[in-house]
Amino acid sequence: MPARPRPKILIVLHQESSSPGRVGHMLIEGGFDLDVRRPPLGDALPETLDGHAGAVVFGGPMSANDGEEFVKRETDWLAVPLKENRPLLGICLGAQMLCNHLGGKVEGHGEGLVEIGWYPIRATEAGRDLMHWPEMVYQFHREGFSLPKDATLLATADTYPNQAFRYGKNAWGVQFHAELTRIMMHRWVVRAEQRFELPGAQPGRDHLGGRLIWDMHLRRWLGEFLETIFGKPAVGGRP
Repeated sequence: MPARPRPKILIVLHQESSSPGRVGHMLIEGGFDLDVRRPPLGDALPETLDGHAGAVVFGGPMSANDGEEFVKRETDWLAVPLKENRPLLGICLGAQMLCNHLGGKVEGHGEGLVEIGWYPIRATEAGRDLMHWPEMVYQFHREGFSLPKDATLLATADTYPNQAFRYGKNAWGVQFHAELTRIMMHRWVVRAEQRFELPGAQPGRDHLGGRLIWDMHLRRWLGEFLETIFGKPAVGGRP
């Protein structure tokens, strides 16, 4: 008897060259297949997630407040996993879109500060009850999000106080990037060098140096976090 197909996770990316990085690697190793869609390039998002075990919406250079049609369409589409109570993870832009969908607000820091590099975060009591969190995380953003109504704050920081939240049982948003492989970080550092001049940003050498110190803790956290959200599928069957 042939094995049943592995459950799929919908992967939403926002550039032609974007990759799900370590999130993708860990999900595949955990027993899932990936269904990659790129809405800015014309890919449609499914009308239902009946054929998926969950979804991950990644970051991108655009703002969740931009007027492009795909931004509005994708933000509205988040009603699908929320209504169907499917596991949903938003990372950076994805978390900001989720915040907007839930009636929150996405905006820059009042003093123009950014988080681009490695910065400390602190788990809230709710976050500590869930799992152990890293002390330092990798950031690459100029805007943050408010805490949506009825959401639970899981991690906080000084410059942008809302770093991770949970909404209901199955929707999650994080501001920081745990998905970057070493190659991805090198690419970001080279291509976005001009952003290191922004107030609060760290020079590129600190991005790479910080990785040597803190990335193994961030990687360990990501594995536990993904398993908390998506679980582990039965071998050859449904999750």
